Amino acid sequence: MKVQKKKLREGFSTGACAAAAAKAASIRILNPEREVADVELLFPDGKRRKMGVSWSKTISNGCAEACVIKDAGDDPDVTDGAEIIAQVEIQGDEGEGRVDICGGRGVGQVTKPGLAVAPGEAAINPVPRKMITQAVLSELGEIGKRVKVTIKVPQGERLAGKTLNKRLGIVGGISILGTTGIVKPISEAAWCATISVSMDVALAVGLDTICLSTGRSSEEAAMKTLDMREEAFVSMGDYVGFSLKEAANRPFKEVILACQWSKLVKMAMGWDQTHVRFGPLEPEKAVSFMKKQFGLKPGDIQVNTVRQLFFFLMNNQIEGRKIIEAVCKHAYKRLRGFLPQNQKLKLLLVSYDKKIIHCEP
Repeated sequence: MKVQKKKLREGFSTGACAAAAAKAASIRILNPEREVADVELLFPDGKRRKMGVSWSKTISNGCAEACVIKDAGDDPDVTDGAEIIAQVEIQGDEGEGRVDICGGRGVGQVTKPGLAVAPGEAAINPVPRKMITQAVLSELGEIGKRVKVTIKVPQGERLAGKTLNKRLGIVGGISILGTTGIVKPISEAAWCATISVSMDVALAVGLDTICLSTGRSSEEAAMKTLDMREEAFVSMGDYVGFSLKEAANRPFKEVILACQWSKLVKMAMGWDQTHVRFGPLEPEKAVSFMKKQFGLKPGDIQVNTVRQLFFFLMNNQIEGRKIIEAVCKHAYKRLRGFLPQNQKLKLLLVSYDKKIIHCEP
């Protein structure tokens, strides 16, 4: 019987939530007693979507606040359920029709170059800024006044601790993000964008070497061994091919790649994307690959996982270690092809107890 897969529900970005809150607050300025349950917002794709408003209130004449609860859909977003608040205040006639956007409590401040927002500015990206401006002017544009919008996220500083913001030079809170206003579940685009931005930050602070890692354990091992600034470490996850291509398009002198055994075997076998959703690596296939490529004599090997195969080889003293080194060399040779000749590549194999056990070359 064919099983129907449940379609994952999309959500709204923090940028869209901020714009919706700003629009609701603008409505309250014009209608101080009006309860705003939802607003219709224009998105970058030209479509209008309705978004719910948690609460809104009039603070004073010409000033109001509103809150939208971030709904990330079925995406495991750390900001899901967070309060995104916008305070809108009419400033006067000077610079009429202008909307100034700033960050309040819980919105990070950019401290390093290389991001879409300049150092010293609130970490509110260009598309959210445009959406906020459009939302406010759609309500207040005709009054010809200068308007100040302050975005707040009460839990932002705590939530930022679960993100890469600190490494990217964003302090004091979360970023207000979104290029489409829509959050797609398990967004590949979002992950890849973070990889690219991390590389840009590394370049902007003057680094010529970066270290890509497939996971936190690999990164921790590399950090303990390599005398490099925090900005040099880029968490690429399973996006090996994408990350190396991105590095190749930037003027880095050297790219270091740190990974554990299971990911390394996949790379050696030709996988550019190592996530399990692209297919599990059966231990039988790994053993067959090593037998064919490196002369592994499997004998009566009984392993249920590629990780178990690693321990078998490690315990097999000289011959097993030779196979591990051969796999490293094979992976290195293949990955080297992603980079131009003027960029060095170094491959670090990290053991399951977070130690670097082989370096290639």
